Amino acid sequence: MKVVVLAGGISTERDVSLNSGSMIYRALKKKGHQAILLDVYLGYEGETSDIFERQEDWASQVRAVSEENPDLDAVKAMRPDGAKNFFGPNVLKICRRADVVFMALHGANGEDGKIQACLELLGIPYTGSDFVSSAIAMNKGISKDIFRAWKIPTPAGIRLKRGEKETESVPYPCIVKACCGGSSVGVYIARDDAEYEEAKKQAFRYDDEVVIEQYIEGREFSVGVMDGKALPVIEMAPKSGFYDYKNKYQAGSTVETCPADIPRDRTQALQEMAERVFQALRLKSYARMDFRMNPQGEIFCLEANTLPGMTATSLLPQEAAAVGICFEELCEQILRQALR
Repeated sequence: MKVVVLAGGISTERDVSLNSGSMIYRALKKKGHQAILLDVYLGYEGETSDIFERQEDWASQVRAVSEENPDLDAVKAMRPDGAKNFFGPNVLKICRRADVVFMALHGANGEDGKIQACLELLGIPYTGSDFVSSAIAMNKGISKDIFRAWKIPTPAGIRLKRGEKETESVPYPCIVKACCGGSSVGVYIARDDAEYEEAKKQAFRYDDEVVIEQYIEGREFSVGVMDGKALPVIEMAPKSGFYDYKNKYQAGSTVETCPADIPRDRTQALQEMAERVFQALRLKSYARMDFRMNPQGEIFCLEANTLPGMTATSLLPQEAAAVGICFEELCEQILRQALR
């Protein structure tokens, strides 16, 4: 098939997306597809008539994960017209010639449903959830409202908009995080008033709305769901601090165990809750849900990721591998689900 792997963009997760996109692109090439890798924002200015037939190594043209805050201003400077049109040169033209677009985007303008809506209007098949469920899951505040309506346990908390007066408070320690962030960018733990004020200041750098919620002491888990069925549970145990950007993407900084070493009933409870979250948010194809479990064994859902990472250290590929699905086959299954 002719496949466009769409990555990059100008979110804080740009570099992670490029890394995911490179791995997906190489996997699809190994499966025999006519795949190309495009940066959705920078696009491609060369000849496009034979673009799927070329033997070019598209992945060699992008950079890997480098830092928590990539120089997005430098990227934007490469597109003087970027404020008027998010899509780079020829991106939509090339996508319309493809059989399917594989979404390797993370964060804003990629995981929030905007690009999915555009592709849908143009009749272009794409992987992952549709634009409605993507937008809902991207917003942590709205997601938590739905969790509560479905009686899915989630940490108690509040939402706060920039400049809004606080009428409620969350006891310390608490988590302060950007409402629509990802990869734990813009997530902070506050244990006193000084840390709380600094956490809000930093979180508001990434979004105009933040979520402030109860910090759940205990262990952290993630559960992928493929086509409505849960994969094995994986546990993430950072060697220091919490599961932030550095501990997610720096090799060796986190001990990841899959299947997680927990009692059978806790495994079943996590998988059932992941499938229920998948249903509640109307997710499609695949997703990954994050959880905390306190010392009493109580489970709380933190959020859902509609386009989970597909890097060398990403969780979903590890979960799939635990049931015998290699990375190339995982990408192939996601691709096939998009065409059903």
